[in-house]
Amino acid sequence: MAAAQERVTDGAGGMDDAEGEGDAMDTAPLPFRAAVDALKAARLRPEIEIEPSRPPQRLAPHTYALEAAVVADEEDLADGRLVLLHDPAGHEAWQGSFRLVTLVRAELEPEMAADPLLPDVCWSWLTGALQARGLAYGEPSGTVTRASSHYFGGLATRPAVSQIEIRASWTPREGIGGVPDTAAHLASWCDLLCQVAGLPPAGPGDASVVTLPQRRGPQPR
Repeated sequence: MAAAQERVTDGAGGMDDAEGEGDAMDTAPLPFRAAVDALKAARLRPEIEIEPSRPPQRLAPHTYALEAAVVADEEDLADGRLVLLHDPAGHEAWQGSFRLVTLVRAELEPEMAADPLLPDVCWSWLTGALQARGLAYGEPSGTVTRASSHYFGGLATRPAVSQIEIRASWTPREGIGGVPDTAAHLASWCDLLCQVAGLPPAGPGDASVVTLPQRRGPQPR
C-alpha cells in the first residue's frame, strides 16, 4: 500500500500508531467503541488490503481511521482512506453525532480522464454504493477532482499520468444504542474502491454496474 501511505496519511504511520490508541479507546464513549469494533470485524473482498492508520486529531473529540488499497496481481489499482468521527454532543453540520470522511483515488487512462461526465459518474458511484446496501445516511458532500501530469525535458520518456480523486463525507444514521452500521458503510466504501479500480462486481445481480477500465501500467508497491 505504498501509494496510500505516501499521500493519504499526511506523513503518519500505520499499525504502530493505531496500537498506541488503546488508552484513548478505553475512555471513549460506548457507541464510538462499538462503531470501531464493527469496523475491525467487517469482512471485505479479498482484493482489499486494509489497516488502521493514525487519525486526524482536530476534527472531532473521537476519531478512528483506516487505509485501504485494491490489489490485484501485485498491483495497486486504487487506494484511499476512511475516517470515522464522533462527537457525543452532536454536530449541527453533520445532523448527527457520527461522520464518515473519505479520500479515494486511482490512476486512469488519459482518454477516460478527459470524459466530461466522469466527475458526475464517480459521485454517483459513492451514493450508489451506499444505496445498494440499503444504508441510511444524510448530509453528503464532497468533490471529484481529475488531474493530469505531463513530463518534459529530462523526464520526457515518462508517459502522461491521469488521476481521479474523490473526497467526500456523509452522516451514517444511528441505529440501536446510537451506533451506526459502520461495518456496512465500510463495505460500501470498499465497493466504491473496487469500482474505481475497474474490478468486476463481486456479487450476482451487479452486472449492470459500470466500472472504470483498469489503468495502464503497474504501480510499484
